[in-house]
Amino acid sequence: MDRLLPRVLFVDLTRYRFWVEERPELFRDRLGGTGVGIELLWERCPAGTDPLAPENPIIFAVGPLSSLFPLASKTVAMFKSPHTRNLGESHCGGRTALALRLAGYGALVIEGRSDVPVYLAIHGDKVYFRDSRALWGLSSSATVGRILREVEPGSGYRTILRIGRAGESRVSYANVIAETYRHFGRLGLGAAFGSKGLKAVVISGKGSIPVAQVGRYQKLYRALHDKAVRSELMRKYHDLGTAQNVGPLNEIGALPVRNLQAGRYDEEPAFTGERLAQGYLGRRLACTGCPVACIHLAALREPHPIEPYFYKTTFVSYDHEPLYALGTMLGMEDAEGVLKLIDAVEHAGLDAITCGVVLAWATEAFHRGLLSERDTGGLAPGWGDAATYVEMARRIAARRGELYDLLAQGVDAAATRYGGAEFALAFGGNEMAGYHTGPGAYLTYLSGARHSHLDSAGYAVDQEALAQGRSLTPEELARALFQEEARRQVLASLVVCFFARGLYDPETVAQCLEALGSEWDAASLARLGEDILRRKHAFKVREGFSLGALRIPGRVAETPTPHGTVDPDWLRQALAAMSRLLHGEPS
Repeated sequence: MDRLLPRVLFVDLTRYRFWVEERPELFRDRLGGTGVGIELLWERCPAGTDPLAPENPIIFAVGPLSSLFPLASKTVAMFKSPHTRNLGESHCGGRTALALRLAGYGALVIEGRSDVPVYLAIHGDKVYFRDSRALWGLSSSATVGRILREVEPGSGYRTILRIGRAGESRVSYANVIAETYRHFGRLGLGAAFGSKGLKAVVISGKGSIPVAQVGRYQKLYRALHDKAVRSELMRKYHDLGTAQNVGPLNEIGALPVRNLQAGRYDEEPAFTGERLAQGYLGRRLACTGCPVACIHLAALREPHPIEPYFYKTTFVSYDHEPLYALGTMLGMEDAEGVLKLIDAVEHAGLDAITCGVVLAWATEAFHRGLLSERDTGGLAPGWGDAATYVEMARRIAARRGELYDLLAQGVDAAATRYGGAEFALAFGGNEMAGYHTGPGAYLTYLSGARHSHLDSAGYAVDQEALAQGRSLTPEELARALFQEEARRQVLASLVVCFFARGLYDPETVAQCLEALGSEWDAASLARLGEDILRRKHAFKVREGFSLGALRIPGRVAETPTPHGTVDPDWLRQALAAMSRLLHGEPS
């Protein structure tokens, strides 16, 4: 085993101290990433902890493949979610994994709360607690990144994680931004940072990563690299990114429009991946160690209000999820308006998916008379009104007034106060992603450990069943999603980008681990994946979660999917089957 990976750095913000523990058995048995993160969460987070309390740990973990193999570029964050109040897990690329490994650590655990705003500077074995009172309150997370790049060493192999105004205000779905265009996006890691008085974390190192079998490693690396650059799936991610999904989903009626009042636009949206590439694409970027470059930046040119022939150019990162949440979900018609809204939400440090769903609920609630201009502070939200949405996002980030304070806690909190629960599109407390493909997508949203479309990819099961002209029983669907989510626990423990899931089959993973001096076979990896998934579910149950108590919004049964309307009773049968699988009972 890599002698550096088992090192865990602990930081106590209350006492301004740090220490390192060697945990070889933890990384040996759980690989890294998600597997290690959930065990550390069980160890360090007492039952019933308030997610905004000092006792809630923030855990970052990487794995044995991190920074060594193509697309093994992610870092896992594990914490108790301020948004759902149970399991919080988020993944981020950029330089996060490289920096943590070269600093000499497999995991970082941050606990406690600082009396004054600080940022952490971790440079190898040195940890510094820097006063960040001058940074607290800056409206743009991008500005924080620019400042820290100037004052901290490590250019080229350094990661800078920071929060915006929303994290300072403890908006329950505030995110953490890395390298300007990457995010720990969902479930409120930014609020956890803010609750600790933590503005940013800078990590760098100059270490090296030993490899047990160099020749075999080099051969495996070349083979995986060649597959990645030649794969048609990877070419899709390079050429258009996930924005390519907008057009096809609209065509089959699986694209949520205007708070899911419809499943498609009458005409193709102006911001499909193809149309954005033709009219706005300015740059492509890649996470460290990734040959694909799936990060697409639109060059948004805006004329100066006074000076003629002078333009401000802003680069805006886009992919399917913000185009859905801040585009189709809000009934947007023009690409420029969507990009401006994405940029505003980005600068505030809000999760784009949840923010878009929250704004969509507020728009429909306003149209139905559940909200008035008195509630909205004089604003009149209307479908496609980008300027109003930009202002509402700013007020949410600042939690300005009763409505915006509730919107800062998600659609469930707002609907509890104002009504409209039937069109409040949250599942297990987390707002829906951009796939209205059928029962598989909704079972994933409801039962996945993170309530994310990436948990078990039910949208892909829906589309495959549609192509084959077949349907699954509730038990068959639950089994398929359980197996897929268990498989993804292994990838998230290695830590491998889920876009590369087709490259890293169990046999290939076993070969990679053997080259690094660790022995696993396909069967033992499968057992590990199921065990990690059940450990995550058990943590949620400990914190009061129950699959049987989940709310299914009425809107789901009203708007047809490509499979027809979704039957809530059918979904409850599938949830019961999933519950049996997660508890290890016969299905």
